[in-house]
Amino acid sequence: MLIRNQSFAGRNALRPLTWLTALSVLGAAPGAAFAQDQANEVSEAAFLEEVIVTATRREESLLEVPVSITALTGAELDLFGAIDITYLSQQSPNTTLEISRGTNTTLTAFMRGVGQQDPVPGFESGVGIYLDDVYLNRPQAAVLDIYDVERVEVLRGPQGTLYGRNTIGGAIKYVTKRLGDTPELKTRLSYGTDNLLDLVVSGSAPVSDSFRIGGSIASFNRDGFGDNLYLDGIENYQKEVLAARFSAEWDVTDDFFLRLTADWVQDDSDPRQGHRLTEGNLSGAPILDDVFDTRAGLNNPIQSVEAKGWALVAEWQVNDMVQVKNVFSMRDDESWTPIDFDSLPEADLDVPAIYENDQTSNELQVLFNSDGWSAITGLYYLDANASTEFDVILGTTGAVLGLPGLNAFTLGDVDTSSWAAYADFSIDLSATWRLSLGGRYTEDERTSRVLRQTKIGGTSPVFGGDAIPIATTSDFLGSETFSKFTPRASVSFTPNDVHMFYATYSEGFKSGSFDPRGLTTAAPDLDGDGVVSEQEVFDFMKFDPEEVKGLEFGWKATLFGGRMTSSFAIFLNDYEDVQIPGSIGFDSDGDGLDDSFIGITTNAADADINGAEWEGDAILANDLGVDGSDLRLSWAIGYIDAKFNTYIDAFGNDVADERVFQNTPEWTATANLIYNMPVNWFSRGGNLALLTTLAYRDDHSQFEAPNPFLDQDAYTLWDVSAVWTEDSGHWQVGIHGKNLTDEEYKVAGYFFPTLGLESSITAFYGNPRQIWATVEYRWFD
Repeated sequence: MLIRNQSFAGRNALRPLTWLTALSVLGAAPGAAFAQDQANEVSEAAFLEEVIVTATRREESLLEVPVSITALTGAELDLFGAIDITYLSQQSPNTTLEISRGTNTTLTAFMRGVGQQDPVPGFESGVGIYLDDVYLNRPQAAVLDIYDVERVEVLRGPQGTLYGRNTIGGAIKYVTKRLGDTPELKTRLSYGTDNLLDLVVSGSAPVSDSFRIGGSIASFNRDGFGDNLYLDGIENYQKEVLAARFSAEWDVTDDFFLRLTADWVQDDSDPRQGHRLTEGNLSGAPILDDVFDTRAGLNNPIQSVEAKGWALVAEWQVNDMVQVKNVFSMRDDESWTPIDFDSLPEADLDVPAIYENDQTSNELQVLFNSDGWSAITGLYYLDANASTEFDVILGTTGAVLGLPGLNAFTLGDVDTSSWAAYADFSIDLSATWRLSLGGRYTEDERTSRVLRQTKIGGTSPVFGGDAIPIATTSDFLGSETFSKFTPRASVSFTPNDVHMFYATYSEGFKSGSFDPRGLTTAAPDLDGDGVVSEQEVFDFMKFDPEEVKGLEFGWKATLFGGRMTSSFAIFLNDYEDVQIPGSIGFDSDGDGLDDSFIGITTNAADADINGAEWEGDAILANDLGVDGSDLRLSWAIGYIDAKFNTYIDAFGNDVADERVFQNTPEWTATANLIYNMPVNWFSRGGNLALLTTLAYRDDHSQFEAPNPFLDQDAYTLWDVSAVWTEDSGHWQVGIHGKNLTDEEYKVAGYFFPTLGLESSITAFYGNPRQIWATVEYRWFD
């Protein structure tokens, strides 16, 4: 994002810079009168390094790819002081990445209007998250902290051909660092406001000429931004995370390479509870002054998240033209979380929950690369299970009804067996035209168990209680297979050494499933025969896949002799059979009070999503105030016009004109101003980088139905960083300030105004002002 400058010298000469090489660029600011002889004075050293991405599953220079993509190197992320991948929302247009409501590590992701914020099994994200080459099947533990990362790629638009299921909005690739050939040890320590204390220690070393090992251990800690005013010793928005990574690389022969990676994370942060936006209906509890404080009374189970996984990558260079690659991986995670929906001490709308996920995947690729053409073919398989158990404790409601410890219990379990075959071919039609064609066939088998029971006596045994069931409202077991062919076609035109134009058509689909909160006893008698049949229950619980057909026109250019780059895209997306998951309060006993909530998920909508994006970088000046300095500007602007054409509500009415796209601001815009200057400190030569960022997000809604309580007005975040890097590469010292104007903005919420006696209208907020300093020392041989 900081640097994308490049020099065209034909089709394969795009050369995006990293921030390191850019420090040596010399010349004047870009402008209409920029003379050719000035362009010729650009230092050749500035074009020695490329940013290589794998957006098309093949290594290509960033601006050769006919895809809208934002790529940030690990060095750039360090300069910005990025904490985790939610930071990418500030640097990628039309992108929303947030920590899900009531959690610390579950990710909510939207791109170009497409996404999903419900983390319950059965619902799938519309944005694929990849750790190296491994797809993360579930959003739990997907808020990845940023450390020892090579780069992060954000691919916008449907990626169904090359990345498969559940990438209809886009994909994010988190790429960890490969190991070097010499010993290296790095320590990074950060301390800041709210007692932020982070420590990362990483190292690697060659064991022999062909075998290398490396690893990292990281500790991320911070006091809460607020407090739990009811539970002593519990803070709100607190962080306590321990993580580790390991890798081993073996050059078995000159043509055969193995890489084993493993990662583990343990999150013992206090539970993140919401801020009530209304007074208590029954207790009259007032609204708290501090939005980060809570009165939530639930602390069972103890908040805990553990995730781990490993992957084995094998690469065989068969000959100069053919490479075979295989990626095998196994992952699992477990999350225990207490969610207090009404954020009050009373045991009403208390939701203790457990999420357990595991997956095994394998992907075999054969890549071809020859003069004038390239191709990739692949086979992919995923075997995964996702399950959840949660109570809805309605103690206060139960007391009114004469049912002590009333509890609405849900168990949801989803098995997924998915396989896919794909191919993508690119060929040079001439010196200026290039054509790419591809397709993927995917088949998903989903098997779902949904058990819902009304209990009395408090919490269920899984949470340490002894509640007993008094009624079963759902006992469902169903299986269905969903399949889809998703094609891709792209043509690019490079008329000269400055410009590249492209047009890309692509499709993506998100698999269907069964509503994990569905209540079989609420299934309607569709044929009016007076009996709700098994088929009617099956159809009520099932929802079909949704799909996006996207057309994108783009222009990428390098201007003023490599001093400015520009990437502009217009996209037109047809969004069909949109899955609308939702939960509504439900009165199971007909007494007029909602005593539970049920899921109602339908393919109720279709929509058009159109928009534009413009990203770029420019060298504004050199030798500004100090010889050897430079001033740079980078930007990312997104516009989106997302409208439902049809939206059928639970009563069969088309309410498209009353619905909006959730988590989708009409405008997003980011500007980064970066000033680099040589500075000698303590007799050590180095570079001082001064960065300031303004990130704007327009008005947006948390749900499809506009809501005055939870909808967020437009806001702007202002960040500042100052980072000094020693020329030798040993020392780096920085100070970072985030959200310096202390903007208060909502990122999630619950809206159940009729559920329970107190109701639940609560909000969760983005981080307030934070300031911290970082010191890093790197030892290498």
